Amino acid sequence: SLASTLFAVETPAKHAITHEDVWLMKRLDTPVPSPDGQWVVFGVTDPAYEAKESSSDLWLKSLTDDAPARRITFSKPGESGVAWSPDSRRFAFASKRDGDEVGQIYVLDLAAGGEAERITSLSTGAGAPKWSPDGSKLLFVSSVYPDAADDEANKKAAKERKDRKYNARAYEQFPARFWMSWRDDKRAHLFVQEAKAGAVARDLLAGTKLAATPGFGGTLGNSGESLEAEWAPDGAAIVFTGVMNRHDGAFANVNTQIFSVPAAGGEPSRLTNDAHSYGSLAFSPDGKTLLCSYSAEQAGKVYDLTRLASFPWPLKSAAKILTASLDRAVSRFATPEGSDRIYFTYEHAGLEKLYSVSYAGNDVRDEPSPAGGTLSGLNAGGRALTGLWETTVNPQEVYAFNGRPKQLTSINAEKAASIDWLPVEHFWFKSAKGREIHSMIVKPAGFDPTKKYPLFTVIHGGAASMWRDAFVLRWNYDLLARPGYIILLTDYTGSTGYGEAFARAIQFDPLKTPAEEINQAVDEAIKKYPFIDGTRLAAGGASYGGHLANWLQATTTRYKAIISHAGEADLIMQWGTSDNVFGREINAGGPIWGDSPVWREQSPALQAGNHAKGTGFKTPILITVGELDYRVPVNNAYMWFTLNQRLQVPSKLLVFPEAGHWILRGEDSRYFYSEVHAWLAQHLQ
Repeated sequence: SLASTLFAVETPAKHAITHEDVWLMKRLDTPVPSPDGQWVVFGVTDPAYEAKESSSDLWLKSLTDDAPARRITFSKPGESGVAWSPDSRRFAFASKRDGDEVGQIYVLDLAAGGEAERITSLSTGAGAPKWSPDGSKLLFVSSVYPDAADDEANKKAAKERKDRKYNARAYEQFPARFWMSWRDDKRAHLFVQEAKAGAVARDLLAGTKLAATPGFGGTLGNSGESLEAEWAPDGAAIVFTGVMNRHDGAFANVNTQIFSVPAAGGEPSRLTNDAHSYGSLAFSPDGKTLLCSYSAEQAGKVYDLTRLASFPWPLKSAAKILTASLDRAVSRFATPEGSDRIYFTYEHAGLEKLYSVSYAGNDVRDEPSPAGGTLSGLNAGGRALTGLWETTVNPQEVYAFNGRPKQLTSINAEKAASIDWLPVEHFWFKSAKGREIHSMIVKPAGFDPTKKYPLFTVIHGGAASMWRDAFVLRWNYDLLARPGYIILLTDYTGSTGYGEAFARAIQFDPLKTPAEEINQAVDEAIKKYPFIDGTRLAAGGASYGGHLANWLQATTTRYKAIISHAGEADLIMQWGTSDNVFGREINAGGPIWGDSPVWREQSPALQAGNHAKGTGFKTPILITVGELDYRVPVNNAYMWFTLNQRLQVPSKLLVFPEAGHWILRGEDSRYFYSEVHAWLAQHLQ
């Protein structure tokens, strides 16, 4: 009939998720509201399978009306580090545009219109811009060569290295490499420049005693070294965080401390001098309080909670811990004007929601959040509070959180509405050790509760992380489920989001108990959900999830297929070859030459005797790894493949030459998912 034809047009059939749906879903950056609370700027990446075809631009959305967001930059290279000028007329960002050999700082004047203007021209590049309180200057970060006093000296040093006839890396300090990069001799420095093109940038750390200290440096992340910095409220100084004992990293905790340096130049002063770590610096709107994240770094312990702390400004006393009574780690905080409360998010049982605490501290309360899902990228500007919200079936969109949450964008809504997927389902059980364990399950497209489905338990990395109700790229739950699997996501002992004691309980027990809890979660899921086929089970994970996947292969034969990405083969080898050492020693109960039995009793490779007993090393395993992974180096995958081949266990090794810890190239990702699905189909269907 005509009516049914019209209905079909209005409600197109939904389709099972594809790799193209996952990979090409637009990706949003942290939204940044303007100081007057009138606007919010955010980045949108339009991905492609070929990186050179991908583009990223900035979008602008009014916070005072419902006009749709509009795109305001139109260059292929992405923008990062958006920072509004105090008068809300302009914003600065970092980008590598046509003609730039390295990233530079650009300023876009919204009031005047037109193209963004390049402000910096340093040979070493520039990033992370911050406006001075009067809007006349920009603070930014650049990585420079040792003892280089100015840009000419940096150019000379770069040329000397380029002209060398030999090719070698030399190190006298740990670590030599980090995540996916070998470290070079450049170090992050702070620069100040007038906010106009052609002005000379001043290196605030060049020639200082602090910069010459052997252990001084910024924080290390997966994109290199950075210095986190903020202007003091009066504009006379820069407050920043850094480490003094980077060179102790092989045998001690590396603590991040707070420093100050005059904006006009001079020797930096150290504002904290303790064994704790500080970060995420921000001043209260009235300039009287310095807020920060705080980690106690308790000696001999792992996984300290990150708490919210404050100092009176000028800094003259110890930190006040504002969330001392909250047994959760603060993820991100923001301070809107006109409020006597600080807003923040924390992880709990697969969710991340909005909370607040007063400046006096320890009166945490819930704030209005969307039901379920994950809130990230919280930011304040004027009285406005914005962030990103998502669930497994609702990819990220920008929201305002002034009272009742309000969705501001629909960047991915149309594509999400065309996919046949179901929200996650949560369940809890009590483990054999009496711990409350949280899990989520994901059902495939076209789910029919009268049918029986194989179960694929997917294990998160970390171990200090948790599974989130969020749309994820690298192990997308719905894409993994697509061929007709139930996906089980369990937060085992050591996960975050359940308190400090739960996270720390992994110490001296890195693999055995978490693996037992994963097995128990499988048992609980089979009992709870009649649509799960308990005879067709698979397990897999990446990073720490890969470690646990290897341990499961070594210690049980209940699974018909296992997938291990970036999994450790041997605790001692992983300790000796990773970029992260001392924490592993603390977790295992002492150095490898000591008397801690953990190194041997919970090393996956040393369980190979289970093969002859019939209690392990029977399950076919797919082993994948990035050749440039320095967190879980590739030798682990080589050893695990060799061990399986030696034991004549069906096994397949995939090495991605251009990948590090994560598979980040589109076609590599597509191939990875196809191989995972093929392996599961071969052994489960």
